[in-house]
Amino acid sequence: MSSAYRKPQTCRQHLAALNGGMTYSERARTRTRRIRIRRIRVAGLLVVAAIAAAFGYQLLASSSSTTASPIDVLRSERRGALGEALPSSVWPAYGQAAFVQTGQSQVQAGPNQHAAAIASVAKVMTAYLMLRDHPLRLGQDGPTITLTDADVADTDRRRGEHESVVSIAAGEQLTERQALQALLLPSANNIAAVLARWDAGSAGRFVARMNAAARSLGMTHTRYTDPSGYDDATVSTAADQVRIVDRAMRLPAFASIVATRSATLPVAGTVHNTNTLLGRNGFVGVKTGSDDAAGGCFAFRAIRWIDGKRTTITGVVLGQPGQDQIVAGLAAADAMVDRIAGHSRRQVRAMPDLQQLRTAPRSHRSRLPAHRRRPGAPG
Repeated sequence: MSSAYRKPQTCRQHLAALNGGMTYSERARTRTRRIRIRRIRVAGLLVVAAIAAAFGYQLLASSSSTTASPIDVLRSERRGALGEALPSSVWPAYGQAAFVQTGQSQVQAGPNQHAAAIASVAKVMTAYLMLRDHPLRLGQDGPTITLTDADVADTDRRRGEHESVVSIAAGEQLTERQALQALLLPSANNIAAVLARWDAGSAGRFVARMNAAARSLGMTHTRYTDPSGYDDATVSTAADQVRIVDRAMRLPAFASIVATRSATLPVAGTVHNTNTLLGRNGFVGVKTGSDDAAGGCFAFRAIRWIDGKRTTITGVVLGQPGQDQIVAGLAAADAMVDRIAGHSRRQVRAMPDLQQLRTAPRSHRSRLPAHRRRPGAPG
């Protein structure tokens, strides 16, 4: 009888047999390796996610600008001061409009935003660049600009084409402030050309600076082709123009000039501001514009007391129809500010924690002047 002798199994061997031939320590090492592999995989996924997030943030940051981006305008479209939807009745029935209000960082854009002719509203950018390159303090007149025979010939040509001009003479000297008054009050196209050449050496180089400034401000739907806006190829949107108007109004010299009803020039004499809303219903500026391609346009700033708070409304209306295009632009802006103020007041009253705010009395409204525009009238 032959039978093999079997050596009794140890405890470790018995456990190894139960565990598929692996000892406890070997099984523990295997489990540890698996945990490490899992951790490495998870860490790798986290790294990939972090890289993707950083890349996305970099793209977002690179597309931002010093003011609200086009996405910001789109997202804030038809939104009120308190984030509530603006009623469609706030906007003019024709053309396009946009505004920004005290305490807001985003431009509120109405419907129908598209690149369109802006006429003399383009002069806001011209004045802004002049004051950026040649700053003026309040009360300063700045350097003098001597007008030439070529400037007189250019003025005569523009007058023959029914452009808006002021009379000048060869050898006449205008201070920078007087030149800006001629540009912004009676809206003189000939002085826009003078300033462009004086600042940049030529109109072409100045226009290049205008477009560079527009890009830096995030005005992605804007193209300037001349310093006066007389060229119909100078186009923008109301939302884009709100940005440059808001930026220009931060310059005290600009704000003081557009708040002036009239000025006296050496040869032209007394010139008057085409903004006849100035000083009425809270309007403190800025610039009118009008021609057949652009319709009635008005870049404006108005200050209203809304529920006891001094509220600044900076806006632009473009493409307003009417026999008198300047009056049409002024009227559209006036009505729009009324509706914005009324909507904001209703929104504030609807909030329980603001029930106690006192509403200051509104100023007495006065009618717009009923004058008719003459051929070649300034815009």
